[in-house]
Amino acid sequence: MKRQIYLFATSKHSDAISAKSLEVRFLKPSINFTQYDYLIITSKQTIKALQQYKIEDFIDIPALCVSDKTASSYKDFAGKILDIGDGYGDNLVKKIKEKSRNKRWLYLRAEVIASDFAQRCKSDGYNIEEEILYVSECSKDGLNIKVDKNSILIFTSPSSIECFLKTHIIGVDNKVVVIGRTTASALPKDIEYKIAQRTSIDSCVELALTL
Repeated sequence: MKRQIYLFATSKHSDAISAKSLEVRFLKPSINFTQYDYLIITSKQTIKALQQYKIEDFIDIPALCVSDKTASSYKDFAGKILDIGDGYGDNLVKKIKEKSRNKRWLYLRAEVIASDFAQRCKSDGYNIEEEILYVSECSKDGLNIKVDKNSILIFTSPSSIECFLKTHIIGVDNKVVVIGRTTASALPKDIEYKIAQRTSIDSCVELALTL
C-alpha cells in the first residue's frame, strides 16, 4: 500500500497533503536602505515582506541569497543578486568573508532563526546589521491535522517540527524526510530521518516518493 505523504511547510506540493505548519506575520520596521552595500536574504518570506517598502529604495542593492530558489524569487522581483549560497545559512559565512570588512550588510530576517552565521561574521569584524521583517507562528492547520499511521512526514524548517510536536508524536511507523541538516537538528534524538539531496520542497517530495 502506498504511503501517504504529509508536507509541513508554508508552500504546497501536488504529491503531498500540504499542512501549513506556520502562519507568517509581517513587520515593517523603518529602514534607511541607503546605508547598506549588500542585503542578506535567506527566505522567500523576506522577499514578500520587502514588498511593503518602496521598491526603488532597495532594489539596486545586490543581495546574497541563501539558495537558488530564494535567488530565483528575488530575480522575479527584479532584485540584483550578489551571490548565492548552497541552501544553508551556516555556509554564508564563507561568502560574506570573501568581501571587504568595510562593506555594510543588512540581514533581513525572521524573528527566530536557525543559524548564527551573522553573529559569527560580526564577531570577526564584519559590519552586519539585522532587521526582523516577519514572525512565524504555529498554524492551526498544522496543529490540528490528522496524520495516518505508516505515513511519510516532510519537514522544511526547525519551526515546522516544533509546531508538529506540540500536538503530535512521530511514530515508529512514520518515515521522516527533512530539507536539510539544520532542520534535522530539531528532531528528537531517537528519530531516524533522511535528508533531501537539495534544499527544496521538490527534492524532499522526490525522496519521499522513493520510500
